[in-house]
Formats: sequence, C-alpha cells, structure tokens
Amino acid sequence: MSVPKIKILLASFQGAPFLASQLDSLNAQRIGQLEVDLSDDGSTDGTLALVERNKAGWDRLSILLRRGPGQGAVENFRSLVLAQTDESSDYFAFCDQDDIWHRDKLARAIAWLDTAGGQPALFCGRTRILDQNGRIIGNSPLFARAPGFRNALVQSIAGGNTMVMNRAAFGLLRQSLLAGTPVVHDWWCYIIVSGAGGLVHYDPKPLVDYRQHPGNLIGANDGWRARLRRIGGLLAGRQRAWNDRHLGLLRQCAPLLTPEARTIADMLAEMHTVPLLRRLVLLRKSGLYRQSRMGQVGLIFGCLLGRI
Repeated sequence: MSVPKIKILLASFQGAPFLASQLDSLNAQRIGQLEVDLSDDGSTDGTLALVERNKAGWDRLSILLRRGPGQGAVENFRSLVLAQTDESSDYFAFCDQDDIWHRDKLARAIAWLDTAGGQPALFCGRTRILDQNGRIIGNSPLFARAPGFRNALVQSIAGGNTMVMNRAAFGLLRQSLLAGTPVVHDWWCYIIVSGAGGLVHYDPKPLVDYRQHPGNLIGANDGWRARLRRIGGLLAGRQRAWNDRHLGLLRQCAPLLTPEARTIADMLAEMHTVPLLRRLVLLRKSGLYRQSRMGQVGLIFGCLLGRI
C-alpha cells in the first residue's frame, strides 16, 4: 500500500512556548508522509529559530517555513491555502501552534475520508480542552445533529485544528478563497464543502488537546459566559454581519454550489430585506438549523429581531 501524503497547514505567531509540543505530536502520528507548511506572521519570540534549531528531531516531518502576510490568523491561513499549487498531496489538515494532536488523529480521519469515493470530504470533530498548565478541563460540545449546509450557514461546529480534508475538498476551498477572506477559515471550510455537495463528518471522539491560555484567538466556546457572549453578539448584529460577509462570498462562488445550496443561501439573503412574517416563512422553508435546542431558539429569536 502507498503511504498517504499529508500536507499540514500551520499558521504561527508568538508560538515559541507551545510549538515544540505540537510538532512533537505531529511527528508521533501513526500514519502518513507529513509535510508541514508553516507560515509565521511576524513572531518576535524566537518561534522560527526554535523550529530551525530542532528540525532534525522531527525526523518524520518535512518542514517548509514561509513569511505570513502579517494581517492576522485568518489571512495567514488563507495565504497558506492559496500557496498550495502542488497537487501531489492526498490530504490536507489545518494546524494551530498551541495544540497537541492525539497519536491516532490522522489515521482516524483518513480512515473515514477514504470512504468518500472521490467526493469532496471534510473530517472534523471535538477537542479535549486543557488549561494553560496542561490539566484536562473537559471536552468541547458534542453536536448530535447531522452536519450540512443548512447548519453551516448559521453555525460553525468545529475548529480548524480538528479538520482534515481530501484533495477534492481542498480544491474547492482553495478556489473559493480566491474570491476573498471569510470571517474565519474553518467555518468557511464547513460552508463551502457542504454547499458544494461534499461530505462532512463530525467525529464525537476528541482527537486534539486544545490548550486554553491568554493568547488564544478563540476560546472554548462553551459554558454560560460563551452563551452570553453569543447573545450579546446577536443583539449587536454581529451574526448578521458575519452572514452578510459569507453570503457575499457565496455569490461569487455560485458555480461551486449545488442548486439547492444556492436556493438556501438566497433565502437567507432575502431574510435581510423583508418584513417579519416573510422572514419567519423563509426560516421555516429554508430549513436552517443549529445543533442544540437553545441554539435553535436563538436562531428563531435572531430571525424575529432581524439579526441573522
């Protein structure tokens, strides 16, 4: 059997305290020929020197270092995706600098991706959450409803640090990012793969240790504080602004979408311009949904207020 070639896209910034542990965990993966494409966004803490100094110790990793655009994490990941012109890789994975991958992460992801039969396919899932001292706090939320475009338009269910995709899905993602920059790269990946009729699998088994510390770009997104932040963002119109941004990108990517996905996106866009009763009709007709009961209540509430 041939050894799968896996491209790992790692965006770093001030990652020196954590990056060595992450690269150790990549080097310990049970499967694959791993190429790490590491884009650093201007670190001043010795991140790149650390990698150069310890390269030989990560004997299973081929590491390419590049300079990031210096415009934040989302643009850094976008630049990494757009930089991939070599079509020889079989699978692609996003990677954060401060996590630790479980040894079977890639093996489990690839085992599922290989069932896709050539269709665009995205693997994602839960994380195990650690505090900054490495103690286990718990797991990220378990989402039981099937993933799909009707969910993706209004909810991001998994972090990029859990995502692995096949070549067909990555090709879709790369082509779509030529149109512009989404709110976050991982949410957009879920949107575009599902919208193009690709397969999405959400694994209930945590395969990544996600470290919580003051430098995290996005927190664990669970608990009452996170819920209150989401409610505040909804009332402030943040969700609607995010949806507007994604709808604009989807219009530019319309040829990539299925006819059904284009219809659903059009209904969400129409909800931004019509009176209350028509909004409620469109919400029901579109079938948009969030994963939890409280999330669905929030979606309906947002529709009533014209905030989605």
